[in-house]
Amino acid sequence: MVKQIKIVPAILTEDPRELEAIVQEAETFADYAQFDFMDGRFVPSRSITYQDLMTIPIKFSWEAHLMVECPQDYLDNMRKAGAKKVVFHYESTSSPQSVISRARELGLELGLAINPETNVPSFLPLVDDVDSVLFLTVQPGFYGSKFIPEVLDKVVELRQSRPSIDRTKSSERR
Repeated sequence: MVKQIKIVPAILTEDPRELEAIVQEAETFADYAQFDFMDGRFVPSRSITYQDLMTIPIKFSWEAHLMVECPQDYLDNMRKAGAKKVVFHYESTSSPQSVISRARELGLELGLAINPETNVPSFLPLVDDVDSVLFLTVQPGFYGSKFIPEVLDKVVELRQSRPSIDRTKSSERR
């Protein structure tokens, strides 16, 4: 069996003018990308908006990594802008299940992002309801954050808790 590896560039910029150049460069080597969205509330930084994406042609499929408060408020617009998948932070909402339900109503694939300090038992009941789990090995929202190696232990813990989970459902991040 040949192991398939998919390289997914994460695009992060706060400059809408720079966005088109980044997208054009990514199109030369990728057929899928992740755009990072930050609201300045859930994380201290801000980034592009869905409106910025709607102003440029994008030839590849993409997902939205929502580092925002109230991710449910972003789902309709992300779908309208062309997202195939939305990855939201478990810690960003008091009702992760409502985010999951709304995303499914919109026909979006769904990922659950986990901050470095979050313990596995807290989000474990949601794992079967999402398409992927994204473990952040840095503090979200800070450019150039330091790698936190202890997060890798959480990947192992999730695998031990759910040994039948598909290997592609669990991933380490940056």
